[in-house]
Amino acid sequence: MATSSPFSSLADALGKLAERIQPPDWLVDESQHRLVLFLNHVLMQEPEAQARLARQKGRVVRAQWRGFSLQLAATPAGLLELAPSAKPDLLLTVTDESPLSIAREALRGERPAVRIEGDVQFAGEVNWLIEHVRWDAEEDLSRFIGDAPAHTIANIGRGMAQALRNFVGKLPGQDKAGS
Repeated sequence: MATSSPFSSLADALGKLAERIQPPDWLVDESQHRLVLFLNHVLMQEPEAQARLARQKGRVVRAQWRGFSLQLAATPAGLLELAPSAKPDLLLTVTDESPLSIAREALRGERPAVRIEGDVQFAGEVNWLIEHVRWDAEEDLSRFIGDAPAHTIANIGRGMAQALRNFVGKLPGQDKAGS
């Protein structure tokens, strides 16, 4: 007799709960504005990324997962701005419906499966940004508390992240070859 993992039951329950609970519009709007500020902060640390994005000025990418979506336009400065009513040039749809499955993939360092529709050249530039632009949290933290404490905290964080990845990799029903 086959038994199901408690984690799969939890994933099903979370999925059903997420379908019923929708955040208020003001919270979604504020979260999107904060995300754009963060993305622009990271982009401003990467001149090559800004130059690539500036060449795509006015182009709009729409990322969506289930009922959530975010539309961003490239600015002439090589940054991003919200573009909620613009027609997207590129549509990126996360195909996995399970939030737990997406979190598990992220913890393994994998990206979720995405369906891509629209401008191929723009998709290539967005892919380059995803592949090459990283937030240097340690550098930002060092501005507030100094280099040595920031380095120590970053090492602790990396150790915790690795331990969490190891734990997730050992969960029942996890094959490392991929599914």
